[in-house]
Amino acid sequence: MFLRKQTSKATVSSDMQNKQKRYEALVRALHGDLYRYAYWLIGDKAIAEDVVQETFLRAWRSLDSLKDEKAAKAWLITILRRENARRFERKQFDLVDMDDYPLKDEGPDQQDDLEHRELHGLIANLAEEYREPLVLQVMFGYSGEEIAEQLGLNKNTVMTRLFRARNQIKEALEQTDLSGGRKNG
Repeated sequence: MFLRKQTSKATVSSDMQNKQKRYEALVRALHGDLYRYAYWLIGDKAIAEDVVQETFLRAWRSLDSLKDEKAAKAWLITILRRENARRFERKQFDLVDMDDYPLKDEGPDQQDDLEHRELHGLIANLAEEYREPLVLQVMFGYSGEEIAEQLGLNKNTVMTRLFRARNQIKEALEQTDLSGGRKNG
């Protein structure tokens, strides 16, 4: 009877070590990608780090449910998206009057930064059904099939949404050009 308990403890210890190794390999391989996605999604380094940490904590808790290692990235992105959504379930937004805060003048040397922020803003303003597939394609290089699997949609639906998202951004940029927001040459 005593030997049986020791064998059981050895098996549990071995299982925990295997789980720990799997988890550490997952973190090493995908932490950078998850952080970049979280930072793009959230726009704040500290909050993005917190969301990634919480994502990995939840991943640890349910690591046994991950059967296919090839699906790990998509699985973690799904967890991250849900963690980000949880932030807003209880959040009360503070509203401020813009007249109370001075706005700094953006000089010509910051033109690239301004263009990146404008593009980021246009993507952020897309409806979620268009924004998510576009971000998954642009940031992670997912194919239409992979995005469809990730979001639980038909591939044709994903391709249509990607097309519409690009068109909406293109139209918004053209409107900015026409209204004199941009000057070429």
